[in-house]
Amino acid sequence: MSQLETYITQNEERFLEDLKGWLRIPSISTLPEHAKDVQRAAEYAAEQLKQGDLENVEVIKTQGHPLVYGEWLKAADKPTILCYGHYDVQPVDPVDLWQSPPFEPTVRAGNIHCRGACDDKGQTMMIFKALEALMKTQGELPVNIKVLIEGEEEAGGASIEHYVKTYPERLRCDAILICDTHMPSSEIPALVIGMRGMVYTEVEVIGAKGDLHSGTYGGVAPNPLHALAIIISKLKDEDGHIHVPGLYDKMRQPTETEQKFWQQDPLHLNEAFKQEMGVSQLSGEPEYPPLQRATARPTLEVHGIVGGFVAEGAKTVIPARAKAKISLRLPPELKASEVYPLFEQAVKQVAPKDVKVSVTQLHSGDGLLVSTEAPVIQAAIEALQQSYGRKPVFVRGGGSIPIASLFDQILQAPLVFMGFGLPDDNLHAPNEKYSLAQFYKGIRTIAEFLQRVH
Repeated sequence: MSQLETYITQNEERFLEDLKGWLRIPSISTLPEHAKDVQRAAEYAAEQLKQGDLENVEVIKTQGHPLVYGEWLKAADKPTILCYGHYDVQPVDPVDLWQSPPFEPTVRAGNIHCRGACDDKGQTMMIFKALEALMKTQGELPVNIKVLIEGEEEAGGASIEHYVKTYPERLRCDAILICDTHMPSSEIPALVIGMRGMVYTEVEVIGAKGDLHSGTYGGVAPNPLHALAIIISKLKDEDGHIHVPGLYDKMRQPTETEQKFWQQDPLHLNEAFKQEMGVSQLSGEPEYPPLQRATARPTLEVHGIVGGFVAEGAKTVIPARAKAKISLRLPPELKASEVYPLFEQAVKQVAPKDVKVSVTQLHSGDGLLVSTEAPVIQAAIEALQQSYGRKPVFVRGGGSIPIASLFDQILQAPLVFMGFGLPDDNLHAPNEKYSLAQFYKGIRTIAEFLQRVH
């Protein structure tokens, strides 16, 4: 074995323990009561970078949660790679569905179960350990490295957006590596060539000035919960068509290659969708293949509705207010700044006249498509082929990484979406997990990739 491989093999157990220590910190960025935990998670990340002998490591204070930065810039005449990840995680509700405590990393059947195991602490830790292994065995890195880790990816990313816009020269690079995506299976590696954007909103409906007795006022009082149901049903029909006027006007025709891939589904991902979700039928626009619907079509989803009485027992109340969290995922040609006003107008047009409606944009970001011609993509292809014994497939990702589009616009460097998550990792859901085989293979692949970049 090479010295690098020997080092990784001998330190696998320690690498896992370092990951467990990070996972135990409940860095839920959307909940204010976890602000100190988010700070602790940032400091933990900084210590990991120092452990890997990176220089100028700092926890950067922001108006929100901190950023973590580190660099190593001593590879003369070599490219500079910016590595991105995030240390914040999603809330864990409903807690009673977790098989083990959500912030106590537990290994079962070759997987580590914990919130953030895959998204994105596990995948970010792979970058840290690949850099450490290269530094400890070679005394240097094969390329120049800048690392920028954020703590608000799950909460909109306002702080990193401000930082990138303010300090683009500090982040100037030749390519950007992001390990926050998935591959179709543990045998089929992938490079993601497109991500959707997103508009995340809160729709509030107000009826009477206070809650009302349904016996006294039922039949004449406006009901915000019912109004929300009407609004939602008119925004998207039972076949998945979104009724936001103007939304589809700027949709581009996909390439023939992509259309053929979606139609033929050579990786049998359509059936995998059903198995992963435990359903017998897929939802959505029937005239488009499931893969296209999941990665390249706009979506509108309701994430939660709040209002009225939801405790055990009965209370005959007509609520005065109700709220719904609603998001739209957007293919790259649909810009968030253009779609939000269309959505806001559509909500107000379909709302019943007896209620007041307001729409608030909580956060947003644009999608993007990346070129597969950049030399850095070839290095990623070769590294994945070395690790998995086959060339990766090019796929689009249905999710959103808000900062990726801004990196593309401001830094104007090619992006490499080389993630190692698997479809059944339960992201944003109870029992999130990450394959330990993928974790260790990811460390080796990232190290291989950095050695192949020219």
